[in-house]
Amino acid sequence: MTGHWILKTEPSTYSFADLSRAKSAVWDGVKNAVALKNLAKMGKGDRLLVYHTGDEKAIVGRATVVRAAYPDPKAGDPRLVVVDIAAEDALANPVTLAAIRAEPLFADLALVRMPRLSVVACSEAQYRRLVAMGEER
Repeated sequence: MTGHWILKTEPSTYSFADLSRAKSAVWDGVKNAVALKNLAKMGKGDRLLVYHTGDEKAIVGRATVVRAAYPDPKAGDPRLVVVDIAAEDALANPVTLAAIRAEPLFADLALVRMPRLSVVACSEAQYRRLVAMGEER
C-alpha cells in the first residue's frame, strides 16, 4: 500500500527547485518526534508533496520515496531517520495554505491542525485533491 505525505521545507534553505535540479536527495534534518515517526513509516514508492513554508505557504511540487526510512548516517543516533526522495514535477499552480484551509476535505489534515509539523500524512483522497488543485487553470 502506497503512503501519501507532505514534506515541509523553507525554500530559502532547500526549495523544490533545488530538489528538481539535483533530481534526488536525502531528506534529513528532521528532529521532531512526531515528524520522525512519520518519516520512519515511509516506504519506497510512497507519494510526496513538497510544501514551501515561510512567505509562500504552499504546496509546490511532487516527489517519490526511492529508499525507505533508514538511520541517518550522519547523526550517530538510530532514532534520527532519513529517506531518499526523487523529484517528479512542479505543480502548475502552487496550492496555498489558505486554499487548503478553505476545503472541508482537509479539516483533519495535520498541515492545517499542526502547522509546525514538518512531515505529515495525508490520505489518498487528500493527495489526489491537492494535486488536482495544483493543476487547475
